[in-house]
Amino acid sequence: FGSSELEVVPAGNARDLGLDRSMILGYGQDDRSCAFTSAMALFDSKAGTKTQCCLCVDKEEIGSVGATGMASHFFENAVAELVERTESPYSELTVRRCLANSNMLSSDVNAAFDPMNADLFDKLNTSYLGGGIVFNKYTGSRGKSGASDANPEFIARLRNVLDKAEVRYQMAELGKVDEGGGGTIAYLAAKYGMNVLDAGVAVLSMHAPWEVTNCFDIEQAYKAYKVFLTL
Repeated sequence: FGSSELEVVPAGNARDLGLDRSMILGYGQDDRSCAFTSAMALFDSKAGTKTQCCLCVDKEEIGSVGATGMASHFFENAVAELVERTESPYSELTVRRCLANSNMLSSDVNAAFDPMNADLFDKLNTSYLGGGIVFNKYTGSRGKSGASDANPEFIARLRNVLDKAEVRYQMAELGKVDEGGGGTIAYLAAKYGMNVLDAGVAVLSMHAPWEVTNCFDIEQAYKAYKVFLTL
């Protein structure tokens, strides 16, 4: 096995959960629930006047490192290739302007309120199953340490189109200050100067062998990502 890459995961398919079957119990919904809805939203969208893409990256849980992580230059290089084929003469400044004028939703899950560990959450600033897609203005820990802080103008534009499309959303943080916390890839995209906001599905028992999501939230995430592509 010197050159093999083996993965051991819980056996069993995802299944319905709850008396009303309103939830999904399954392995790895962080972050497959967001990757699936993001990809399907792009596939089901019509081509617009602006370039649209769904970027799926790896190793977020260990710092987004490696050739397949967001910390790599893959996305930047891909944009440079597009510019080289559409602009003459090629300019590195054009690449940077292209990235800086982009909008992005960092599709990542958020910790849903857990009544068995209620002391780790701020009930007025947390996400709940069944509340719709979750917007996280800033992640990080100990307040905003290591975070990407989305600007309010971008959030207002997004909320406006979602309200018109009747998409349900909720605003949240990642647990109490000095109690919870976490990170996403948003700060790695924000370094280009683009507008970035964390947006994803609320997950109960995150990182457990079996995670729980809500069917309505997944539907609203798909709708939100699809509406976002019209910005």
